[in-house]
Amino acid sequence: MSLFAQSEAENLRGAMPLAARMRPQRLDDLVGQQHILGPGKLLRRMIDAGRLGSIILFGPPGTGKTTVANLLASETAGAFRELSAVTSGVKDVREVMQWARDCVAAGDARPILFIDEIHRFSKSQQDVLLPDVEAGIVTLVGATTANPFFSVNAALLSRSQLFQLESLTSEEISQLLRRAIADSKNGLGYLKIKADDEAIEFLSKVCEGDARRALTALEIAVLSDRGEGTIHLTESLVRESVQQKQVGYDGTGDDHYDVASALIKSIRGSDVDAAMYWLARMLEGGEDIRFICRRLVILASEDIGNADPQALSLAVAAMQACEFVGLPECQLTLSQCVAYLACAPKSNAATTAIGAARKDVREGQILPVPMHLRDGHYKGAEKLGHGDGYQYSHNEADGIAAQDYLGVDRVYYEPTDRGFEADLQNRLKTIRQRLKG
Repeated sequence: MSLFAQSEAENLRGAMPLAARMRPQRLDDLVGQQHILGPGKLLRRMIDAGRLGSIILFGPPGTGKTTVANLLASETAGAFRELSAVTSGVKDVREVMQWARDCVAAGDARPILFIDEIHRFSKSQQDVLLPDVEAGIVTLVGATTANPFFSVNAALLSRSQLFQLESLTSEEISQLLRRAIADSKNGLGYLKIKADDEAIEFLSKVCEGDARRALTALEIAVLSDRGEGTIHLTESLVRESVQQKQVGYDGTGDDHYDVASALIKSIRGSDVDAAMYWLARMLEGGEDIRFICRRLVILASEDIGNADPQALSLAVAAMQACEFVGLPECQLTLSQCVAYLACAPKSNAATTAIGAARKDVREGQILPVPMHLRDGHYKGAEKLGHGDGYQYSHNEADGIAAQDYLGVDRVYYEPTDRGFEADLQNRLKTIRQRLKG
């Protein structure tokens, strides 16, 4: 490399943001993701064995998907090409595939094609990848923040290994920050920086596992306070340099389902505090209020039922109130409803009962309606024997007529001994005894 070319490369690298400059050049320098890249883990074993196949990396932003893809290329000595699903079309994909075939035909190592945001590729674009991926012409490394089971073609998934990257822990973020401060070649080590432990601790927590966000905030804090002497990195300086917190919530993707699931399961588990947090996540993320209300109405019957019959009335009232009031005030109604449902006694007896009954209808012999229960109001019904022998329950002293209403012996509804269902349980014993005569 000429001095002129070397100077250009250094200038270009100097213009890169800190997060890009601090990307590790060796797999051993990677911080985090040890659950897939640690000693003996699957992806690490695939690399060490030289049998790296096509993979899909998915996880939150800032977890190192692009970094891992670059490291895979360097570890396997394969040529590396990158496409963005946002800006690339079918033509671009075909050109890269031809390049990959030329590499393999020339005896080179199998190249790596990294496709960022692969979930944004259309079905036709993803289909173009299939033949060469299946033939082993190219090692596909796809990266996505979306759940690949929802966003990537099943055919492509079946030909790829899935690896989920996890948000970095605060300890791992802290390690990255201290490394960047000390690194004089790629980091900020050329500056005199005195970093308070409180500043590092705050930044490592507030960035919530996003390494890119943490390093960007560090660079802003340091460069904005740069003077002639030592830069004192304090917690207050870091606070001013961190972007306003963005609530991690995708109302159309995984978060929509995962956070809603967490809300329902927390209410079902009677953890009112956890339920309140997940409700807040949904509200701050801009979730559809009607969706939240529908889920609460369903839960009132599914998980509380007759253990507290008022739960359904409250949930329906909350739904109507939210429709009438709207945001921001309806958050108060939702809070009241979630708190009540979480603290209410729980029973899925009604849910289990209808499930068992419908299973019998689908899979068992269809039971005929007993003659005495059939409609006897129309002309000619009496000749058919419809309604003959029916006993009017209100004529009985206790309002229960001892007669058969099904034709076979079945028990579907079994109340629990929680809440109001405990009363129903005792009453039902009496009712069933009377029905049998």
